[in-house]
Amino acid sequence: MRWWGLAAGVLLAAVDTVIALGLGFTFEIGGRDAAVLAGLFFGLSYALLGFLVGYVAEGRQRDRAAAAVIQAQSEALQATRTRLAQSEKLAALGQLATAIAHEVRNPLAIMRSAAQGVLEGTATPEPETVRACTFIIDEIDRLSNVVTSLLAFARPLQLRQRRVAVDELLSRTEALAREEYGDAVRIVRDGSRRIPDVHGDPDLVCQVLLGLVANAVEASPPGAEVRLGVCAGDDAVELAVVDGGPGVAPEVRERIFEPFFTTRERGTGLGLAVARQIVQAHGGTIGVCDEPGGGARFTVRLRAARDVPAAA
Repeated sequence: MRWWGLAAGVLLAAVDTVIALGLGFTFEIGGRDAAVLAGLFFGLSYALLGFLVGYVAEGRQRDRAAAAVIQAQSEALQATRTRLAQSEKLAALGQLATAIAHEVRNPLAIMRSAAQGVLEGTATPEPETVRACTFIIDEIDRLSNVVTSLLAFARPLQLRQRRVAVDELLSRTEALAREEYGDAVRIVRDGSRRIPDVHGDPDLVCQVLLGLVANAVEASPPGAEVRLGVCAGDDAVELAVVDGGPGVAPEVRERIFEPFFTTRERGTGLGLAVARQIVQAHGGTIGVCDEPGGGARFTVRLRAARDVPAAA
């Protein structure tokens, strides 16, 4: 840039000299014509000025580039520190979850078996006994689910990725959901029929979809539809689960995927955190927004398998 400034200075000096001569200005020293000398003087002055201006501009450009590099390195360093801190937290949580599972699961299983035995061992149990045993069994099952969620969140993921047809994922999710909830929910599949395959672990992706369907069923009123949608574009496939509930409040959307954050009275706050962990391990994204017709729309975006012909 400084050499461009020097060249611009020389050109400007030449133009100024020509204009001055054309306007009738004369340059004399001791009665002799000094036009050439004046042109050289202007040329050197303007060239030096242009060189200095270019040098300063070049320095500022270098400073801006250096600042951008430093900023990028600082952000990368901060991201690395955040990942390390998260890894340390997950490692500590994994140890804690393993200890809890070891110490709690066996006693819980024994208590559940005892409560089940009281119910089945009495021909005509008292109503109060039935209520107490049922309450014990339900609470033990809830605690077991909490322990299972802790282990799932803290355990390092082991992906077994392969090329999977999206229709296979939706059919499997739909079958498991109907087996779990029966007629409590009407599942409607929509979307294009020509969808490319995805690259991922079918068991884990199905786990994510089934968890989203479970949340949708809980959020929807009785008899409402839970829709499974799919669309493709930009080398990715987007899977959607839409419920008929009240939607997700804007102030909650930013935190809904955080570990241990829940709006439910008896929730663990790990279901969506585990779902995000699985989706991110696949290189995808998961998000939530309100459906125009009402309800919440959870979307899972996964990369499409390469060189995949469109499925019929």
